[in-house]
Amino acid sequence: MADVLSEGSPPPGGTPADLPVQVRTDLVRRLRREKRAFREDDVQVVEGPLLRRAVGASALGNCMEWFDFGVYSYLAATIGKVFFPGASPGAQLISSFATFAAAFLVRPLGGLVFGPLGDRIGRQKVLAATMIMMAAGTFSIGLIPSYATIGLAAPVLLLLARMVQGFSTGGEYGGATTFVAEYSPDRRRGFLSSWLDFGTFVGYALGSALVTVLNLALTDAQMLDWGWRVPFLIAGPLGVIGLYIRLKLEESPAFQQQLDEHEHTLAQESAGSEFRAIIGNHWRALLICAGLVLLYNVTNYMVTGFLPTYQTETLHRSSSSADVLVLVGMVWIVLLITFIGRLSDRVGRRPVYGVSAAAMIVLAVPSFLLIKADGTWPPILGVLILSTLLAGFAAPSAATLPALFPTAVRYGAMGIGFNFAVAAFGGTTPLVTEALIEVTGDDLMPAYYLIAAGAIGLLTVRFLPESAQVALKGSPPMVGSAREREELVATAGRLYEEAEPSSRRG
Repeated sequence: MADVLSEGSPPPGGTPADLPVQVRTDLVRRLRREKRAFREDDVQVVEGPLLRRAVGASALGNCMEWFDFGVYSYLAATIGKVFFPGASPGAQLISSFATFAAAFLVRPLGGLVFGPLGDRIGRQKVLAATMIMMAAGTFSIGLIPSYATIGLAAPVLLLLARMVQGFSTGGEYGGATTFVAEYSPDRRRGFLSSWLDFGTFVGYALGSALVTVLNLALTDAQMLDWGWRVPFLIAGPLGVIGLYIRLKLEESPAFQQQLDEHEHTLAQESAGSEFRAIIGNHWRALLICAGLVLLYNVTNYMVTGFLPTYQTETLHRSSSSADVLVLVGMVWIVLLITFIGRLSDRVGRRPVYGVSAAAMIVLAVPSFLLIKADGTWPPILGVLILSTLLAGFAAPSAATLPALFPTAVRYGAMGIGFNFAVAAFGGTTPLVTEALIEVTGDDLMPAYYLIAAGAIGLLTVRFLPESAQVALKGSPPMVGSAREREELVATAGRLYEEAEPSSRRG
């Protein structure tokens, strides 16, 4: 991974005419504001070792979060039997998904607390705190006695543990995307940020693979008795490792520059005042953020959270075949995601989102028809189609969403926009979809749900500003080497020379 992250990118040199339109527009805006050509100290060079450490530590946090998610998704039916034994199978499943969804209801609260805190005291400190809480919440689930042992207290404790997870996760993804985006050179932000969601799907794949192995190795009685606890207990050691790595990180260059320039006005503000400022000044960006998050996370939770149970409870397939099928999809996403991230750097974020959203509208129903079909290859093809679409939404997200907001409020704005959309549409997807199938009896309801998400996403892309290769708002241009800095300064100088005569004539 270190070699991959270190590989060079095309230099930002050449003539101004060679620059992408959005990069040229951004440079002209910065030159007009400064009223002079760029100097070398106007461009930030990111050191390779720091960049690799920042990307790796952030991806590890996502990996751990989604390890738990994969475990919970694959164990939803088992958890329903352990904590809600008196209910019918359908009610057990809905109760299990309701407990799962409850964690997402407190995510916005976590975002409201951790987001402004990250803007005031720094990204690194908050990310260390969310790692501790996440590990503690996951580990504690493995220690909760069953309903047969302590009665109603068991599902109550499960709910509390899930809420601790949800609260910490409210500060995790927004902080991790902010941190990686602020460390990444502008020309490679899509590629480097895609490693964050690479960690997401690796974590899910590891969690689901572990449950699959346990299901194959243990009897149903053993899984109900103690086997389901094993994956959750593994979170403890993983959390200690992740915390150690995050404590070794340095603050992001963009945030550090704010401190160096003594821009401390935000530090004296309350979280409430920042919240009001974000809503008042950045409501358009928040709506765009919410639309993209809806597109990504409805698809994400449909494939990762609902599809395993859909196959076992609705299509009545064995848990092992259902687990393996979704695991194939996760491995496919892991293989694709960084390539699509790199593609978004070259062709832009908007084309990647737009093509993927349009394909979702067209392919959602055929994908589920294939998943429902008999045989081996049609379901695999259906899952691979959905997984490819999901990779198209996931790969550019960690680079696109932070670019919507300026440095001073980026963490807080991500905490609001991302978490409210996930709470409303993402985490509730398994619960709502299962309920719709129960009410209507139509097992294609998941496909219709995806079509609606695709339509909203396509509309959102129409208003999305292109941010590929463009410096983050409120941050200096970022490059990966001294040579790239020289070439960018030279290119900006030529652009300034072209603009200066016309400004004098004006």
